[in-house]
Amino acid sequence: MADKKTGIDQALIRDLANILNDTDLTEIEVEQDDLRIRVSRNGTPVMMPQQMQGYAYQAPAPAAPAAPAAVAAPAAPAGRDLSKAVTAPMVGTVYLSPAPGARPFVEVGATVKEGQTLLIIEAMKTMNQIPSPKSGKVVEIVIDDASPVEYGEPLVIIE
Repeated sequence: MADKKTGIDQALIRDLANILNDTDLTEIEVEQDDLRIRVSRNGTPVMMPQQMQGYAYQAPAPAAPAAPAAVAAPAAPAGRDLSKAVTAPMVGTVYLSPAPGARPFVEVGATVKEGQTLLIIEAMKTMNQIPSPKSGKVVEIVIDDASPVEYGEPLVIIE
């Protein structure tokens, strides 16, 4: 029977911390056999996109009472039917492609499948892929690339 290593590999942890510094990431996790190590900055847990499905973003309560219009979702532009719109699950910056200059994830007229990435929302230096909640045809991309988005704001209309 082989002896298992019971000590923590401090060199590995230092290497992971150096990777965080070199790449400006906020968290990195590695898993090998039954060992799993996660190193993060600021001790703040980061939700991964798969964990975020089904969860709603809840903004912190304001210090002073806000007017009802301030907490409502952005109003729909006149003439648009947003009942079939995919809405922003969080506050952040929207990116329509995986990298500057790359082809967008989806285009108007494209057919998408449920779970396919529609766009990315950057929130707190974390890129969150936003999956399609259903299969269908993209009839409109409501938001512009690299623009800020609020929770509940329409992003893409899928029929």
